[in-house]
Amino acid sequence: MKQGISLDWKKGMAFETELNGHKLTIDTDETSGGMDSGPRPKALMLVALAGCTGMDVVSLLAKMRVEIADLKIKVDGEVTEEHPKHFTSMHITYEFWGKELPMDKLEKVVSLSDEKYCGVAATFKQGLPVTHSIVVHEV
Repeated sequence: MKQGISLDWKKGMAFETELNGHKLTIDTDETSGGMDSGPRPKALMLVALAGCTGMDVVSLLAKMRVEIADLKIKVDGEVTEEHPKHFTSMHITYEFWGKELPMDKLEKVVSLSDEKYCGVAATFKQGLPVTHSIVVHEV
């Protein structure tokens, strides 16, 4: 099965695409020749990882009947100084809020996403380490 996108140059360093019926503009800042009209491509890689694993985690928790009050996913990536500047590692921090959340189930859904379901993580892990940690806040 193939997937693909089409990216159209707008002006300067800005490009636009339509994904699932939603327009998305990517650009760079003014010091790099852009107009800051959209996010940077490398940052979208971090968003893709967070979104992919986040959807897995929320779905799996619902199946396990674990109710969370909130979830924040932070992805940090180490980037090389030299060109081509690329990620050398990524770390995902899952922050859960809830009452008496079962840590064993939180760890299980995060592991399932990491090892079985998240295609973005699986793709990235072919070229760099992707690690994770879990933080729980009692409400």
